Order: sequence, then structure tokens, then C-alpha cells
Amino acid sequence: MAKPGKRVRAYRETVDSKKVYSVDEAVKLIKSNATAKFDETVEISMNLGVDPRHADQMVRGVVSLPNGTGRSLRVAVFAKDDKAEAAKAAGADVVGAEDLMERVQGGEIDFDRVIATPDMMPLVGRLGKVLGPKGLMPNPKVGTVTPDVEKAVKDAKGGAVQFRVEKAGIIHAGVGKASFGEAALEENIKAFIDAVNKAKPSGAKGTYIKKVSVSSTMGPGLRLDHAAAL
Repeated sequence: MAKPGKRVRAYRETVDSKKVYSVDEAVKLIKSNATAKFDETVEISMNLGVDPRHADQMVRGVVSLPNGTGRSLRVAVFAKDDKAEAAKAAGADVVGAEDLMERVQGGEIDFDRVIATPDMMPLVGRLGKVLGPKGLMPNPKVGTVTPDVEKAVKDAKGGAVQFRVEKAGIIHAGVGKASFGEAALEENIKAFIDAVNKAKPSGAKGTYIKKVSVSSTMGPGLRLDHAAAL
């Protein structure tokens, strides 16, 4: 088994794996140790006390991070006529209807978020087997099926992050870049935790948020004192 590199060893020396960090302590450590040759993403992982196999324990939603994600999303919109023009004006990267459906069916998926007007959903529904596994299927619960495509596009471009609990009860997402200022990262992390906390489903019993950790792309996870972040 290969030994960890010098950078990884140095990072481990600064991190106490048993410690529960405050958000500001964690952000300082992440920023000081994010020394990769690219701008690392700051990622959050939340272990929830839910079983998403039960409908009343599903956790999903969307949160507009106050300082954006630092990532440029490519947005596709299924719309026609005035709505299509509004989507283009708002900055959508790809706009169409039947023509866009054919592109997707042909394997041309060069976007990160899909928005649709309600009247387009019978068409978009035919793409469920393609878009669903990639987490791209529009859904009214997260604001991606809406008549207000202008707002939806601007939200997506401005840092709106969708979240959905996975089978093991885990949610994870990017909440910024290591190049962000400390205050900006702290605000984003707290906003994300708050949004997931408010999305607590009716069927959740016992402890809802069990564990929260943050890390940079190349760094180890730091456990957060999530109660203090709310």
C-alpha cells in the first residue's frame, strides 16, 4: 500500500479526527490546507436519521447559497414561444422543445440543470430513463418545473443548490470554493445546514441530523458542531 504524500501527511497532522469543529475553525483549516494546483471545491456531507425508501422520510429541496457556488452551471430549458425567449434572455445555455428532446435521446447532454415549464412535462417525462439516473429530471419541489423560467434560470446560475437524500441517509453537495473568503464559506455552510434542517420530513423519528462534515476536494473530512451552526 502506497504511503500518503507529503501534503496529505501534513494535512493530517493539523486535523484531529476525533474533534468536533465549529464552522469557523473548520473553514480556516480547509482554506489553509487547500494547496492543490486547482481551486478545490468545499463539500459538505450530512448523515440523516431517515430511511428514504419511505415516502414520508424523503428529504429533498433547494437552497440559494448567499455567496454562490463558484461553479458555472450550464442550464437547459424545455419551453416554447414567450417562455423560451424569457429563458434565453435570463441566460439559459440550451433552450428547446421537441428538438431538445431529440438531442437528449441521442445522448447529447451538455448541461448540469434542467428546467421545464409545466406544459412541457409530458414531453420531458419521456426522457425519464435518461435524465433520472443523472439527477437531471425537473421537479416542482425544487423549483425546476415552473412557469417562471426566468427566475429559475437566474437562481440556477446564481448558486441555487439542489439536495436529495441518498439510500444510506446521506446528503452531499458543493458549497463553495477554497478561494472564497472565510465569511463567505461560513455563510454558505450555515445556509445549507439550515435548509436541510427545515426540510425535515414528517416521518423522521429520533435524531434527524446525526453528523455533518466538510472537506475540500483533496482533504479529509472535518466533523462539524452542526447544532451551533443552526
